[in-house]
Amino acid sequence: QASPPARSFQLDYEEGCFRKDGVPFRYISGSIHYARVPRPAWRDRLLKMYMSGLSAVQVYIPWNYHEPLPGVYDFAGDRDLEAFLDLTAELGLLVILRPGPYICAEWEMGGLPAWLLWTPGIVLRSSDPAYLAAVDSWLHVLLPKVKPRLYQNGGNIISVQVENEYGSYYACDYEYLRQLLGSFRALLGSEVLLFTTDSTRAEELRCGTLQGLYATVDFGPGSNVTEAFGAQRQVEPKGPLVNSEYYTGWLDYWGGAHASTGSVQVAQGLEDMLQLGASSTWYMFHGGTNFAYWNGADFKGQYKPVTTSYDYDAPLSEAGDPTEKLFAIRTVISKFQPLPAGPMPPATPKYSYGRVALQKYADLLDVLDVLCPSGPIQSQFPLTFEAIKQAHGFVLYRTQLPWDIPAPAMLGAPPHSICDRGYVMLQKEYRGTLERDGRTALPVTGRAGDTLDVLLENMGRISFGANVSDFKGLLGNLSLDSSPLLNWLLYPLAIDTAIKQGWPHAALPKSSSRGRAGPAFYTGTFETPGIAWDTFIRFPGWSKGQLWINGFNLGRYWPCRGPQQTLFVPSSVLHADRPNNITVLELEGAPPAPFLLFLDQPLFNSTLT
Repeated sequence: QASPPARSFQLDYEEGCFRKDGVPFRYISGSIHYARVPRPAWRDRLLKMYMSGLSAVQVYIPWNYHEPLPGVYDFAGDRDLEAFLDLTAELGLLVILRPGPYICAEWEMGGLPAWLLWTPGIVLRSSDPAYLAAVDSWLHVLLPKVKPRLYQNGGNIISVQVENEYGSYYACDYEYLRQLLGSFRALLGSEVLLFTTDSTRAEELRCGTLQGLYATVDFGPGSNVTEAFGAQRQVEPKGPLVNSEYYTGWLDYWGGAHASTGSVQVAQGLEDMLQLGASSTWYMFHGGTNFAYWNGADFKGQYKPVTTSYDYDAPLSEAGDPTEKLFAIRTVISKFQPLPAGPMPPATPKYSYGRVALQKYADLLDVLDVLCPSGPIQSQFPLTFEAIKQAHGFVLYRTQLPWDIPAPAMLGAPPHSICDRGYVMLQKEYRGTLERDGRTALPVTGRAGDTLDVLLENMGRISFGANVSDFKGLLGNLSLDSSPLLNWLLYPLAIDTAIKQGWPHAALPKSSSRGRAGPAFYTGTFETPGIAWDTFIRFPGWSKGQLWINGFNLGRYWPCRGPQQTLFVPSSVLHADRPNNITVLELEGAPPAPFLLFLDQPLFNSTLT
């Protein structure tokens, strides 16, 4: 009796297709980012993807999510990559893996760890030895977890992408791509199919491709499919046609309009690709949420941070609900291959817990002993977040006015040196906000010795283009009428650490009598009626800030800038059997009688209810 052929996933250049175990194969895949979905929801989202008719999922691995400090690795809980990959296999999905080291993904710094910027002059995404050494250490930790899960080794990973849209980066460093190719081959073996992804622009395909890596392209519903694949054929005359990112929607920026793409247009593009026999990945199939500080940013003439919601107008909404777009896609897929038997799992239940009153706990300036227990760092001039090894969140910069200012003087900074927002307080009174690519000066008056505090917020590092070395904090001197202010105290704030340890709910109450403007903490509690369901929070009258429930950082809210008006709260964050603790850091000004409104549907997302 002949033994069955060995498991294999290969390119067939003559027939222009993939071959899986020797048989011609074409995949229909969808992108999902495990880092944007709470672990308890992974199964629900993946099952919905499987039931939509997808044969594979495409998965990014954000390096900075797993190596928060050099040599410190985190693969536990929501970061358990291996558990996520094992779940895809259990549900019968193949995996197209994109381990970077750079991923873009509109994720903080494109997945690169901010600690790379601790090395002066480092050139990211290049053959700079300092950068390559860090990449090599990371790949030696990551890729051994991947190797046993490769298709050839009995797993479900059919292909692995090297770097990400490298042709769009200014460096065009082939030596870097060659080094990566060597590392991937050494750590994953000679059998695995390695590929690149770039746009259809000839210049980007020139810089992003390398012999030994199969070149694929990305394009969206507005493109002429034949022309777009013609660009792939310029660099890969033979082999399968592959669109590695077919855009189902688009991301939102704070201060921009909510992006949406019509279902008919999206479904038609899929049909056109399938008729050509092409393989494709839906980017995104399920977008999810930029919890905590994980959103990235673009630079398009100005700094454009990405919203907390990464709904993406995708077929599965931010809350994981099937949309009209999903059913349109499923109908197209059914014309080309049978769908799995059984119904599509329904939308998760939502609950509007109603109005929850909050109380002011303390002004941020009054709790520095809790938020910065190690005390401040002294410096003649302001230092960046990177110089004091603070990756995310907030740093308070403090100095004293050097002379009396009876008539208004301009407190200001050079262009592009406030990264990204600076909340100014003089003698603990909030005076206004300075902003990158926005207002960079404001008038102040005061007396010699008055305390000047500027709370700097990192709004997310740029994730695409030439400026991924996106330093945070005060990048230049703050001046009074052009005279630089000296002798600073810098407080790197560990707000999340304090809140995870039960602060401020477990702390003694603070007396807080002063006016309501400026950075301050607010607290409240609410109970669920015996069941914890997904919900959405609206912020009536609030300005901008950060929200935690039961110690979990749900991300930034900014309703006055929009378009996002609500934050998604996954049920897994809530307690069904005891009160839920809410902590809000409001940065500019809360309403006079502060409250939050819990709704059963979002504003400016595409969730069905």
